[in-house]
Amino acid sequence: MARNTLTPDQIVRAAIELLDDEGLDGLNMRSLGARLGTAATAVYWHIKTKDELVRLAGDEVWSEVELPDLDATGWRPAAAAMACSMHAMLTRHPWLGQAFGSHLLYGPGKSRHDDHSLALHEKAGFAPADADRAAATVFVYVLGSALGAAAQVSLTRRLSKSGDPEKELADTMAAATEVAMAFPRLRERLGGSAAAEYSAAPDRTFEFGLDAILDGFEALLRATK
Repeated sequence: MARNTLTPDQIVRAAIELLDDEGLDGLNMRSLGARLGTAATAVYWHIKTKDELVRLAGDEVWSEVELPDLDATGWRPAAAAMACSMHAMLTRHPWLGQAFGSHLLYGPGKSRHDDHSLALHEKAGFAPADADRAAATVFVYVLGSALGAAAQVSLTRRLSKSGDPEKELADTMAAATEVAMAFPRLRERLGGSAAAEYSAAPDRTFEFGLDAILDGFEALLRATK
């Protein structure tokens, strides 16, 4: 692909694919150029730094988050839909959660999401300042819930480069289980047939927490009427 036919949109889409495959550590202009079938210098012609590329890629994936029509649905179903869609997006792109801690991320994609979230919570009945707090509460919860999956992807990728990831994870789980067996509630859960299931987050953990947050919002709104 010649330099003059390459577009910023093509570069950003290829960067997202590379980030999904290799993570933040695997993103560099040479690998990106190879994926695009061009030299790294052609990428630099459009996007000057890796940090800028991560910012653009990070903002682009926010367009994947569903923004419900607030005139066609109640605030709670809309809030749940947005939170679940954001969680799914972060799970598809585990590098984004990690990028929050290492890059300055902003752009129209995330601003569009944030503005819709504020509108949603204002429609629910929160005053502007409390709408800010409610939107931030959901955002932090969803981001934190998705970090586990992101960490697992990053860890597995790192272990794959140094040996047998399945064996190392199995050995670590065995050691961790041995330590946990000294504690009665952990021993009860890890000692029975549910041990394999309990090694990960219990089923519907994300939904349970989200329902609890939205229940709390409803209680606050009722108390202010």
